[in-house]
Amino acid sequence: MKEPLAWMVGGPQGSGVDTAANLFARACAIAGLNVFGKREYYSNIMGKHSYFQVRVHPTREVRASTEMSHLLTSFDAETPMKHFRNIVSGGGIIYDPNQLKTRVDHPPNMEARYKGELKAYLASRGRGDTLEDVLNDAAEHGVRLFPVPYEDLFKKLGEVTGISDYARLSKTQNTMAVAASLALLGLEERFLARALEEHFKGRKKIVDMNVAAVEIVYEYIRSTFDEEFIIQIELPPEPPGPRVYLMGTQASALGKIIAGIGIQTYYPISPATDESVFLEAHENVPLVINGQWNHGHEKAGVVVVQTEDEIAAITMATGAAIGGARAATATSGPGFCLMVEGLGWSAINEVPIVITLYQRGGPSTGLPTRTEQGDLWFAIHYGHSETPRVVLASGDHEECFYDAVHAFNIAEKYQVPVIHVIDKYLANSTATYPVFDLSSVRIDRGRFLTDEELAEHYKDRPFERFAVEEDGVSPRTRPGQPYGVHWMTGDEHDEVGHITEDVVIRQRQMDKRMRKLATILKETPDEVKYRFWEGGDHRLLVVSWGSNKGVILEAKEQMAARGLDFAFLQIRMLWPFDRELFRTILSKYDRVICVEQNFSGQMADLIQRETHLPMENRIVKYNGRPIMLEELMEAIENLMDNPNQKVVLTHGV
Repeated sequence: MKEPLAWMVGGPQGSGVDTAANLFARACAIAGLNVFGKREYYSNIMGKHSYFQVRVHPTREVRASTEMSHLLTSFDAETPMKHFRNIVSGGGIIYDPNQLKTRVDHPPNMEARYKGELKAYLASRGRGDTLEDVLNDAAEHGVRLFPVPYEDLFKKLGEVTGISDYARLSKTQNTMAVAASLALLGLEERFLARALEEHFKGRKKIVDMNVAAVEIVYEYIRSTFDEEFIIQIELPPEPPGPRVYLMGTQASALGKIIAGIGIQTYYPISPATDESVFLEAHENVPLVINGQWNHGHEKAGVVVVQTEDEIAAITMATGAAIGGARAATATSGPGFCLMVEGLGWSAINEVPIVITLYQRGGPSTGLPTRTEQGDLWFAIHYGHSETPRVVLASGDHEECFYDAVHAFNIAEKYQVPVIHVIDKYLANSTATYPVFDLSSVRIDRGRFLTDEELAEHYKDRPFERFAVEEDGVSPRTRPGQPYGVHWMTGDEHDEVGHITEDVVIRQRQMDKRMRKLATILKETPDEVKYRFWEGGDHRLLVVSWGSNKGVILEAKEQMAARGLDFAFLQIRMLWPFDRELFRTILSKYDRVICVEQNFSGQMADLIQRETHLPMENRIVKYNGRPIMLEELMEAIENLMDNPNQKVVLTHGV
């Protein structure tokens, strides 16, 4: 396996596509392979086309998606009709032979535009308009076809297990599709059996039926296809150490748990809901760091509250933060819009609050289940007037975990809202990682005054919650502490919190709050602000943010082998923006290309505004699908030959 193997499964939403993909990925992870999976689905509950690509490799990290796959397995006719041109020559398609006569017009949820394009393509090739014609075209391009008669296999399963209920037997179709794939790819069935045991833990009857289905399918593949499929999975030379397999939302949730979150509020919205649901399922978990109980407790306890709307979510979390809890909420773009007034109140009262913002396609409802990076400017500039805030953007699952900790530390240390930005692609993608190292986790709760300190300094005078400090950060208390009485209001206020419109006090308080940005820039470690990968020379620097990290690093590796070893700058702290630091890095390169998933190139505009350096070379994508490896490399090469333009990427189904 010189390059990662790409496998794809597709079918109607609700038919078990996710289950199939997770079984495939788990089996490969159990076998010791590195795994990365990308999930694509419509914003409806049942019926429309859903697909999941999983890439694996025995030794190399896999962190991106590709346009082309090596093996496609399908539950329906629509999947091969949609993806047959995205299978490499020498690859394969698994299909149900009972569907060969299905016409292009038949799949009820396939877009009319695509149906027209597909029929025109087939006609140009002198073919008819059935699935059989589609598959014959793929075969002519070097793709091998593997018919798997699911109905016959269900009957065989019934004979073996003694089960006559067709509805129960047919539920094994996703397992059968995975078994057919892994049998062709040469992975032993014991790995899939273990994946089934993990997936259906505690449900022995279901496990036994599915394991029987696996055995039947493996025997069918062995007896039916004499010639071995040319593409085979290789196992790693040595078993890897302990690893985790998780989604971006789960990584963020685990980071919050380790950080000591006390409460998470949310109103359901995709894709953010997955994080809160995961937290709900793990409200009490053992929490040990280096053999010591974290935060002095044997377990992490988080209260998860589903509120009536996003306004309630942000204000409830703010109240909890005032009470001394580490408080957060998770939402997506439309919900974040509704939170803005509450965030302004939090900012003027210097309440530490964390908002995990899962970006998706917009505006309005937009593309609820598709990816985008269109909220950068909004996250930086939300709300009326000016308030300090920090915006962090994670580039992979590991960063989601550690950035969740950073977000709470920064929020409480500097008493500001922290927006932790994760895009939908990263939120819903899955990957294997070595178990996260907790030895580097530090908890910083900021300037909480003790009862003794309050009695010493404020027994005979009012507590100045908003005292003007050189670094902009005032001492903080919890409600109920003796001598800690102060006022909180949405209006401008003096040091104690009393409403005022005094010109001197207004300017003093505004200056004090905004000084926090300079303090944050000064005290934040560089590894939180950015990551940098050197190139072979100073011809080209690629700069980006968020989940583009993975595909850029894979492109960097492949293009270096072709003679273009570019450098890569990943900006992680989007605000406050360290203009001098980034100006120094950018100025060293002959050409800078900015890669992002939005229409205008928001990061390029931010860099240009803050550093006064031109950012004319832009690669953008905004069709709701993530950047694919092949199209990114082509775009970079294009900009090397034809500089100073914006290249729009368009690939995706």
